[in-house]
Amino acid sequence: MTNDTNEKESLDFIRHIVAEDCKSGKWGGEVVTRFPPEPNGYLHIGHAKAFGIDFGVAAEFGGRCHLRFDDTNPTKEEREYVDAIQEDIRWMGWDWGEHLYYASDYFGQMYEYAKELIRKGLAYVDDQTPEQIRRGRGTLKQPGVESPYRDRPAEESLDLFQRMKGGEFPDGSRVLRARIDMTSPNMNLRDPVMYRILHATHPHTGDAWCIYPMYDWAHGLEDSIEGVTHSLCSLEFENHRPLYDWFIDAINQGRTDDGSGEWGKTIRHPQQIEFARFNLTYTVMSKRVLRELVEGGHVSGWDDPRLPTLRGMRRRGYTPQALREFLSRVGVARFVSTVDLGLLEFCLRDHLNKVAPRVMGVLNPLKVVITNYPEDQEETLEAINNPEDESAGTRQVPFSRELYIEREDFMEDPPKKFFRLTVGKEVRLRYAYFITCTDVVKDDDGNVVELHCTYDPATRGGDAPDGRKVKGTLHWVSAKHAVPCETRLYDRLFTAEDPMDVPEGGSFTDNLNSESDKTVTAMVEPDVADKPAGWRCQFERNGYYITDPDSQLGKPVFNRIVTLRDSWAKIKKKG
Repeated sequence: MTNDTNEKESLDFIRHIVAEDCKSGKWGGEVVTRFPPEPNGYLHIGHAKAFGIDFGVAAEFGGRCHLRFDDTNPTKEEREYVDAIQEDIRWMGWDWGEHLYYASDYFGQMYEYAKELIRKGLAYVDDQTPEQIRRGRGTLKQPGVESPYRDRPAEESLDLFQRMKGGEFPDGSRVLRARIDMTSPNMNLRDPVMYRILHATHPHTGDAWCIYPMYDWAHGLEDSIEGVTHSLCSLEFENHRPLYDWFIDAINQGRTDDGSGEWGKTIRHPQQIEFARFNLTYTVMSKRVLRELVEGGHVSGWDDPRLPTLRGMRRRGYTPQALREFLSRVGVARFVSTVDLGLLEFCLRDHLNKVAPRVMGVLNPLKVVITNYPEDQEETLEAINNPEDESAGTRQVPFSRELYIEREDFMEDPPKKFFRLTVGKEVRLRYAYFITCTDVVKDDDGNVVELHCTYDPATRGGDAPDGRKVKGTLHWVSAKHAVPCETRLYDRLFTAEDPMDVPEGGSFTDNLNSESDKTVTAMVEPDVADKPAGWRCQFERNGYYITDPDSQLGKPVFNRIVTLRDSWAKIKKKG
């Protein structure tokens, strides 16, 4: 097998097309892609797949990727979203350099192209109401009905269109439509609307325009004007591709490559290529549903750590490296797939295991008093910061007579394979000593409130000179030095793999996980108290955590990023 064949087989279908185009010199060896988000909301992991493909393909073939805001609807766009989108893309490791554009940059050019189509008899002003136009489009089984204004003279449509731009008519009173085919089986080709009247102030153009282009009209022209070669879209735009092509072909009608045609020089006709989106178990990625969650108060906001928004995932503690590895594993496909959330969590654990320093934090503290340890004595013990990274070095952890361990690490009447602490049994305190439980202190209700233990001074560091072994190793913190911290134990937002799978009359909110946002007061090592927001670590034997922006000096707040093991897999197995 040749290297060329190996290379072809390693490429997904989009990269294979681009590679063939580069080889044939179709675009002069040039590769230009674009990511065109609407600035009307926040990006989520599905968008990350899309712009990862756009930026990734361009980078791999020595090209460039533009960031272009599709700001064709001034009533829904806000500067907040523009800034957030740029920040999220950069956080994921991509950059567009000097190639930041807005659809509104091309409003004037689009307007001139529209007038050209009117003159060619390929567009007309329609006076019907939106409801009449909707009914006239027909259905998948019935052809559409031609508008009574479809054969309006070009001169009359041109005059009306110019007056529409001038603000003479009220919103919704007229539209500009393409004159294509009202009997087409593709509903998008049944004389689609190109412009609507909208008296609204635009964030970039102010009050210069009273008409705004529809996405299908604007999309291909924006690509063409910017010199895009490969317009990469999600699969939902596959049925729009004939319209994308028709608009550019209509403009090029009567034009020539050398500019000697009746209408001048031809414009570039990029190639639109569609790829499939993906779904994620226990997750919703519909913008509408996410908005319902936020506005309904089911989550704290768009940056709630349980949401799949990049803002939320970032606050949760996901790393861009883990997300990019996950998206690489998901790959580029032609058909929609559902990916197990466990794969995403695996990629996250795999990366954090390599880079996150270890600390000791106790989530459900139970006091331990070492009765044979001097009351006024303290010492520091050496602890490894990351066993996966020698360069991370070590740290000093304080040790004293009174400690906290996890309440779950002690049982009075343990089952056979319980290797943690119980009365008369010896265990290891990580980096410290062997201890043996000698007595249990209970409150009036019979609840265990304190353990009395003895320690073996000869086992400092966690090993016995006589070679004896213990099976259990517990994490701990010195009670005298421990810092209390608010710890948010985030889990999956939904209990159902498909949150939208509900019985008739039900709601996706019925599948919300009431245990997805629990808060406890944990006890942590003192050095952890003043870490900045965004600092990630592993609480040994518990999971990975990140300091939240709500943290204050001496009052840390930690979000659980992910557990060390997939507890959900165990739950499903038991079920």
